[in-house]
Amino acid sequence: MSEIRHHQWALTVAERHAGGSTVDRHYHDDHQLVYVSTGVLAVETAAGNWVASKDRAVWLPAGTWHAHRFYGASMLHTVGFARERPPLPEAGPTIVAVSPLLRELLIAIADPSLTASELGRVRGVLRDQLRRSSQQAISLPAARDPRLADACELASAELHRSIPLTELARRVGASERNLSRLFRDELGMSYPQWRTNLRLLNAMIVLSGGASVTTTARQCGWNTTSAFIDAFRGAFGQTPGVYRAATASQSPEA
Repeated sequence: MSEIRHHQWALTVAERHAGGSTVDRHYHDDHQLVYVSTGVLAVETAAGNWVASKDRAVWLPAGTWHAHRFYGASMLHTVGFARERPPLPEAGPTIVAVSPLLRELLIAIADPSLTASELGRVRGVLRDQLRRSSQQAISLPAARDPRLADACELASAELHRSIPLTELARRVGASERNLSRLFRDELGMSYPQWRTNLRLLNAMIVLSGGASVTTTARQCGWNTTSAFIDAFRGAFGQTPGVYRAATASQSPEA
């Protein structure tokens, strides 16, 4: 991606976005938390790709280049934080688990009818909740080595099937041992772990578009629907059917 825009401040706003719409690559001098109370948001950064939904927000430290793509009618909530007072670690982007209380705070904080004192109290509770929130590990870090980047691109393009590491290594001109090492050294996980994360994040997007659980399982490369359900429940604490129903029943907030 080329560098496109610099925004000095990360605004605290709520905006509607149509499915398929995008926000070009940009960065802020402030920290920012991005969240969608409806729809699904894919966030691309130099550090990797992240997916936000109604129970997951994305934390973007100050200076992080990022771009957005929305899947399904989405209500975006962004909250800016002064560079000097980050509520979360500044090491890099991360996924933040959104509890019911945190969700209501993220929605309420952009309410234009709030007085300055009310806004201050909401922001104080929001900071407390963020400090107590868990940071989740489901992400797709970006590869630096060209062979590893090519391998990730190939696996992503053929998501519907499980490409063995041996085949992937041959296709990118690396030994299986070296490619396995690159996954662990650069991405911090094994190839099977990375592939599972890839499938899970894509499954969230496919389900948000209304696809059935069975269709999503097949499209995202699981051999059986039951295996997909088990993996999704283990990662997100709910079945893909419950996630799909909740996404489909949402309507953008006023």
